[in-house]
Amino acid sequence: MTSPVAVVGFAQSPCRVREDVTTSGVEMLVPIFAEVFGATGLTRADIGFWCSGSSDYLAGRAFSFVQAIDAIGAVPPAMESHVEMDAAWALYEAWVKVLTGEAEIALAYGFGKSSGAHLRRVLALQLDPYLLAPLWPDSVSIAALQARLGLDAGRWTEKDMAAVAARSRAAARSNPQAQVSGDVAVSELLERPYVAEPLRAHDCAPVGDGAAVVIIASARRARDLCARPAWITGFGHRIDSGALGARDLLAVPSAAAARLACAAAAAGGAYGHGASGTGLASAAAAAGDGIDVAELHAPFSHQEILLREALGLGDGVDVNPSGGALCGNPMFAAGLARIGMAAQAVMSGRAGRALGHATSGPALQQNLVCVMEGQ
Repeated sequence: MTSPVAVVGFAQSPCRVREDVTTSGVEMLVPIFAEVFGATGLTRADIGFWCSGSSDYLAGRAFSFVQAIDAIGAVPPAMESHVEMDAAWALYEAWVKVLTGEAEIALAYGFGKSSGAHLRRVLALQLDPYLLAPLWPDSVSIAALQARLGLDAGRWTEKDMAAVAARSRAAARSNPQAQVSGDVAVSELLERPYVAEPLRAHDCAPVGDGAAVVIIASARRARDLCARPAWITGFGHRIDSGALGARDLLAVPSAAAARLACAAAAAGGAYGHGASGTGLASAAAAAGDGIDVAELHAPFSHQEILLREALGLGDGVDVNPSGGALCGNPMFAAGLARIGMAAQAVMSGRAGRALGHATSGPALQQNLVCVMEGQ
């Protein structure tokens, strides 16, 4: 059965600290819009729905996303929406629009100029405003607490974390958009100083500016726009508690549940409708089966280890062949880029089935999973 929606186009800007761009994102968006339109043969007039992901907190002003609409243009009039988080969630909204027939072609985009703010402090504002935020625990320190828990529990070692970073940097050599790349020995990484014990600089995603865009289309239009569309067979997102003390930071149930929702959708044939209890159990057991490539949004090295386990990804899965977020993590675009890179693996024929993942919130609080395949 052919999925009703497919990814047909993807582009992203290089992730860099850029002094030539503003917090509006326009300077980063215009070139990648032109790139994805050139690849698909579409124009702005063909887009039935636009949805963006960005943050007013990062930009430092209310309704900052409105300025980004300059990259779309005032003519022709557009149906447009926005989410105050990673644009992977904007893609989810766009997917729903196409599923319900409100649009045949939709475009999701995200952008962030992380270098324009003190990112670690900005991300503290997503915490509980009464008990946690007044203490200003920054994002890296919270991730360090999570990493320390895993070390003390014997779930991983600092060498395991460094191995994730080394592999990611080596993979990123083939990704021209990556901010960090190159060959480096695990032993060399382990000699470097801590930034927030037990995290070293290579364990943390770099601060950089960037943007990404994904175009999806209905089954009626997809094959006209792309020789090998990446058909979306499952799309789900789940949320864990925002209270850090109420969570087991060494488990990621929201990621596992989102992955299970995707497996159930594929098993049910129509996004889970009609799947029996037995079918759901079978889907859960086989959740990691058949995935060739997985692009995981893991901003810290130990979080890739957690996500691999939660998503049921075995050793045969090629994880983050782009280098992942450890080699380029533009805020509010990195999750969308993970889905885009996974889709690109399918569209290019390098993968029969691929998984894209995005996260938001402290210590992997919210997780979104999108599974795509060639049909």
